[in-house]
Amino acid sequence: MTTLPTVPPTTRPVSRTAPTTGPFAGAVAAEWTKLWSVRSTWWTLLAAALTMAATAAQLAIYAVNANTDDDPTVNPGILPVGDIVTGSLELTQYVVLALGLFAVTSEYATGTIRTTLRCTPSRGRVLLAKAVVVGVVTFLVGLLLGGVGAAVARPVLGEWGRAPLGGTLGDVAASAAYLALVGVLALGLAAALRGAVLTLTVLFALLMIVPLSLQEPGITVLTRIADGFPGVAGSHFLTGDTEPYPAAAGLLLLASWAVAALLLGRYALGRRDA
Repeated sequence: MTTLPTVPPTTRPVSRTAPTTGPFAGAVAAEWTKLWSVRSTWWTLLAAALTMAATAAQLAIYAVNANTDDDPTVNPGILPVGDIVTGSLELTQYVVLALGLFAVTSEYATGTIRTTLRCTPSRGRVLLAKAVVVGVVTFLVGLLLGGVGAAVARPVLGEWGRAPLGGTLGDVAASAAYLALVGVLALGLAAALRGAVLTLTVLFALLMIVPLSLQEPGITVLTRIADGFPGVAGSHFLTGDTEPYPAAAGLLLLASWAVAALLLGRYALGRRDA
């Protein structure tokens, strides 16, 4: 009887591939790619930089003219460059918040929100991933815009300006934090309202129109109500006010508005079909 030779068992090679990322990290990566792959993002950044440069130059020219005219009652004196940077945000913010707004409304307009939700079924995860990306990007954009504003304002102010390094960097960082929270606020409202025009209208009302309308009569109760709106709270934070509440409280109040908007957006995403 012939004995067949024994064949040694084969061993399968051990996989050396890297572990896959978690679902949330994947969602963040997808949102990051989508944000930078569309032309509107780059056009928004260019528009924001031009708006910041033009506004900072205009405010600096106003300050120089006020210091050199014949009316001493409106003489602002020597100004920190950081004041020009933070003051320029009143207009520039409406360009930057488009990053948060279009992160949602553009997907509803093109129908790609269905693909997004098929790839990431958890709607809360999708919205949180968008919030992380928008917050990080608008913060970095805020740092860039703060540098642009300071670089433009300092030579225009001339002898009427000063730029202490610590104070200027602090104002630039505060401006970036403000823009990041406003961007997340825009994102949350866009998720709830879906339409770009409607969202922008509501943002404009919250940040400017309603607070100004409440402050205009000069009635204390109405003014205190206006102090609770996100634009006014952000302004108190940027200017370092101590009244009617500290600057840190203004930052916290603005952050609360951003979180509330995200919760509203999450509720709307869960209640309605894409």
